[in-house]
Amino acid sequence: MKLNTIQRKKFRITRKLKKVASPDRFRLSISRSAKNISAQIIDDVKRITLVSCSSVEKDIRSMEKTNKTEVSKIVAEKLAKKALEKKITKIYFDRGVYKYHGRVKAFADTLRKNGMEF
Repeated sequence: MKLNTIQRKKFRITRKLKKVASPDRFRLSISRSAKNISAQIIDDVKRITLVSCSSVEKDIRSMEKTNKTEVSKIVAEKLAKKALEKKITKIYFDRGVYKYHGRVKAFADTLRKNGMEF
């Protein structure tokens, strides 16, 4: 099966993260679309999703938001709170095919401010 450019890029970035993965750290995978953003913390050893958060959830959707960057920050704060409740502080940031710029960078900075290490 031949992969297109985007699939190859995503596979290459995720593979590099999984090579250096350790059992005490989990992978934070981020996904964004034109309007929404979602993220999940994944345990690659057990292959399960531990915590997830998205901008399409009812409480985030009902909030008054100004722009997409602000929504990213709100989702990051909520994800950090959920992760800290499960005592998750060390993660790997899997940005996927997205550049570390704009909404993705705002998301990562907000996570760092809320106690996540990566």
